[in-house]
Amino acid sequence: MEIKIHSTDKIKIAELVSTDILVNTIEDGLNLIGDLYYQGFDRIIIYERNMCPLFFDLKSGFAGELLQKFSNYRMQLTIIGDFTNYTNKSLQDFIYESNKGKQINFLPTLSSALID
Repeated sequence: MEIKIHSTDKIKIAELVSTDILVNTIEDGLNLIGDLYYQGFDRIIIYERNMCPLFFDLKSGFAGELLQKFSNYRMQLTIIGDFTNYTNKSLQDFIYESNKGKQINFLPTLSSALID
C-alpha cells in the first residue's frame, strides 16, 4: 500500500493506493484509522476496489459497523468509485444520504474528493 499525501487548507488527507483489498475486516478499518490518525491525517481516501465486497452488501452489517468506527473516531472517509453499477436501492439510498454530510462520502473521482 502506498499513501499519497494531499493537503487542502489545514487538512491532511491520506489517499490509499493499492491493487489489493485493504479492508477485509472491521479490525483492518480500525488499524487504518489508528495508523493514519497518529500520522496526523484528518481524512482517508480509499478506492472501491480496496474494500471487500461484503462492505457493499448492507444486509451483512459490515458497512454500518465499519462506518460507525470512522464516525466514532471522527475520521472522515471518502470512498472513490463507480457506484452506478450497484443496483440495490438500499445501497443507493445509503450512498445518497451519506453524501449529504461530510463524515462519509462516496464520490466518483479523486478530484471531487479533494474539494472541501
